[in-house]
Amino acid sequence: EVQLQASGGGLVQTGDSLRLSCEASGLTFEDYSVGWFRQAPGKEREGVSGIEISDGTTYYADSMKGRFAVSRDNAKNTVYLQIDSLKPEDAATYFCASATAGRMVGSATAGSIYTYAYWGQGTLVTVSS
Repeated sequence: EVQLQASGGGLVQTGDSLRLSCEASGLTFEDYSVGWFRQAPGKEREGVSGIEISDGTTYYADSMKGRFAVSRDNAKNTVYLQIDSLKPEDAATYFCASATAGRMVGSATAGSIYTYAYWGQGTLVTVSS
């Protein structure tokens, strides 16, 4: 059974940094891609970033370039999302999701919820101003 466990969220202040983690189990890590999404209350889920586990190719939504950085640790079956200079508008539940390698062929597919077959439960990020 494929499972994704997102963690690392919490209450932070504007300008702080945060690193979210997504630990995967039940799959061969290198055979998958992992994406990060976020969803604020009353808003649609939006793509943040994606990474190909096999070669580390990364994708970012245009609005996320600059303050977000995705990385992976194959030895730990874990993908990270570093968020710098947090803003109140970054407050959301952040989700990670996995897709079979090869489905993520660019930023558009990396940011589409339909690319992914498995989803984690999300981790809440709250930003105080």
